[in-house]
Amino acid sequence: MIGRTDILALVPHQGAMCLWDEVLEWDADRIRLRAYNHRDPTHPLRSNDRLRAIHLCEYGAQAMAVHGGLRARASGGAVKPGVLVALRDVQLHVARIDDLAAALECEARVLAESEVSQQYAFRIHHAGELLAEGRAAVMLQQTGDVGAT
Repeated sequence: MIGRTDILALVPHQGAMCLWDEVLEWDADRIRLRAYNHRDPTHPLRSNDRLRAIHLCEYGAQAMAVHGGLRARASGGAVKPGVLVALRDVQLHVARIDDLAAALECEARVLAESEVSQQYAFRIHHAGELLAEGRAAVMLQQTGDVGAT
């Protein structure tokens, strides 16, 4: 298992904005992660004392970032920063997630990729119940891109 400290070293999301706590398993095509922070009253995405299910899309996008970081580290390459450009076929099966007692778990898998983009499917569960699913597309910044950070 890969812990939070290692995850923080792989992604641009730092502090409380890094949403995943553990990588349960991963390979070149998929990743499984776990998070416990959805009940935290200081969660950075909370508003009006609630964490809405729409924020599971950010959890899905960050699963992609963690997977990309692990793949880059394994190949000895550098992580290419990405920009989320599209969400497709998102289905939310609950209204909020701050009232869920157990950990959130996500599985994300690569659907398509090129030198400049990636598309993943993600599914997020709580205690075996499907909370959200969808697809996310990211445009990758190339070395030397104007405005790359």
